[in-house]
Amino acid sequence: MAEDATELYREYGDDRLPPGQREFDEFPVLSKSGTPSWDPESWSFEVWGAVENELTFSYEEFRDLPATTQRQDFHCVTGWSALGCKFTGVPFPEIAARAGVRGNAVHVLFHALDGYTTDLPLEDCQRQEVLFAYGRGGEDLAEPHGGPLRVVTPHKYAYKGAKWVTGVEFLIEPEPGYWEQRGYSDSANPWNEERYG
Repeated sequence: MAEDATELYREYGDDRLPPGQREFDEFPVLSKSGTPSWDPESWSFEVWGAVENELTFSYEEFRDLPATTQRQDFHCVTGWSALGCKFTGVPFPEIAARAGVRGNAVHVLFHALDGYTTDLPLEDCQRQEVLFAYGRGGEDLAEPHGGPLRVVTPHKYAYKGAKWVTGVEFLIEPEPGYWEQRGYSDSANPWNEERYG
C-alpha cells in the first residue's frame, strides 16, 4: 500500500498543478548527456562530508535499507508534470540519521554516475517525501529514468532530484550543482515558478 504524498502542494500553493505546468500521462526522458551504464556488482552509494559516519552501500545493501512506497507528484522545469507517480525508496532522513549529520551541515550536494550534481539546503531534504528511489510503479526504476537509483523531490522541480545517483555530500556551505551553475534556480519552487536564478 502506497502512502499518499500528493497533498504536499498545500504547503506551497492552492493548486496541485503548479502554474506554468501541464499534466502529462507519459514520463519523458531528459538528461544532460544520455543514460550511463552501471554494474550491479561494482555500483556503490556513498555518504560523506559533514557527517560523523561516512557510509558506503553496495546495491544489495542499499536495497535492504528501510524503505517506503509513496504516491507523489513530479514536476519538470520544462513545463510538464506527472501526477500520482508511485515511487519506492529510502527516505532521505534515514540516510542522514545513519550518517550522523553534524550540526554545521547546511547544504547537500547529490552526485551521479554521469558527473551530474545538484544541491539543496539540508532543511529541504530532511523530509520523508525526499526519496532515494529505486522503484517506480511497482517495478525497478528503469535506467533511462535514473535507475538504479534516483532522488525524487516532489516539492521542487525535478532537476533537483539527481538521476543515477551514487552519493550524497553534506556541506557546511552551499555549492552549486550542474544546472545551478548554468543559471537555473537554487530554490526551484514550482509553485513560485522559480525556474531560473
